[in-house]
Order: sequence, then C-alpha cells, then structure tokens
Amino acid sequence: MRDLLDKIINFFKWPAAVFALVSLPSLLQSVKYFNFANLRFFVLLGGVGLYFMATRVMDKSLKTTQQVLAHELTHAFFALLTFHKVKSLKIKEDDTGGVTGFEGKGNWLIIAAPYFFPFFCVVYIIIASIFLIFFEMGIFYNLFLGYFVGYYIDAVFSQIHEKQTDLIELGPAFCLMFLPSANLWMMGNLLAYNTKAWDGFVLYQKLLWHSNLANWGTFFSFL
Repeated sequence: MRDLLDKIINFFKWPAAVFALVSLPSLLQSVKYFNFANLRFFVLLGGVGLYFMATRVMDKSLKTTQQVLAHELTHAFFALLTFHKVKSLKIKEDDTGGVTGFEGKGNWLIIAAPYFFPFFCVVYIIIASIFLIFFEMGIFYNLFLGYFVGYYIDAVFSQIHEKQTDLIELGPAFCLMFLPSANLWMMGNLLAYNTKAWDGFVLYQKLLWHSNLANWGTFFSFL
C-alpha cells in the first residue's frame, strides 16, 4: 500500500507543478476578494508583528532550533500521512539541520512539505477548533493565529535558498513552478480561516475553482 501510494504521488509530481503554475493567476486574483478592513485581519496582523518582535529578543540559536524542529516534524508528518513509519527524528548539535528517518523510499511530497506547509499553524488550528465548538472565535484566537502565521512566513523565506539540499533534489524547475503557488494557496487558506473559520476555508476553495475555470475558459477562447 505504501509503495503504491508513493508511485502514485511521484507520478503526479509534474502534473501538480503544472496545475500550480496555471493556478497562479487565480491565486493572485483571489486577494481582491478578502476584506482586509476588519478587526480580525488587524488582530492577525498584530500577531504577525508580535512574532517578529519576539524574534528580535529571542536567542538566535533558539530560533534556529525551532525552525529545524518544525522542518523535521513536517517531513515526519507527511511521511506518516503517506503511510511511512517514522523511525527517527534528529537535530544536529550545531543546529545546521536535521534528519528524519522513515521506512520506504518516500515521495516528493514528503521532501517539499516544509517549504509550503505551515505545520504550527495547522496544529494550532486543529487544537483551537475544539474550543470553537463551544465558544465563538475571539480576537485572541486571531492574535495567536497571527503569531504562527508570522513564524510560517519567516520559516519559508529563511529555508528557501539555492543550497537547500531538499530543493536541489526536487529540482529548480519544479520548485519555481510549484512552491510560489503552494505558499500563496496556504496563505489564502489561513486568511480565509481567520475570517470565517472552516466556512471560510470552504468558500476559498470554491472561489479558486470558479476563478480557474473562468481564466482557463478565457485562455482557450483566445486560442
């Protein structure tokens, strides 16, 4: 089962990259549908600012350790999602990186995950969603979400560079086609969730689907 799933995921590596690339216009257009002039967005933005203020006083080695840990946890999380048994998770003593060991050959999604998937944001949303069953979404919820969004932004920009071994393995062409759209999609989901929780997430997917259909229709009509 695991090996079959790896083959299927690896088969869709380049179709996923092409789909991400052709969806880029819709992802950029979707920004205009967000209402940024609302309290929840300003509180989220405050949380982002709070994170970057915290990093100014945080010990540099602690920040690096957190990023390496989140990086390896994301590898491990996607390995588990694709039915790989995680055997080890190690962080180098000098904080220059880490190693996640798992059974099987793996797939490109495991390798690419830390460069677009906001691990701490998702963990926070899942835990906080339990409380939303009983309580309404308060502004402190948005503040803490903003803090983790700030971490996600910082981690992505600090980890994506030409010497990153994962990105070298994925290939520059794939990274250029897939990662910008993947990160825009994730950020759009976080903004949508910040406004209307899971309803916002669903609405955002519908918006992108209709926008893609409209853009593709216009393109083929032009041809």
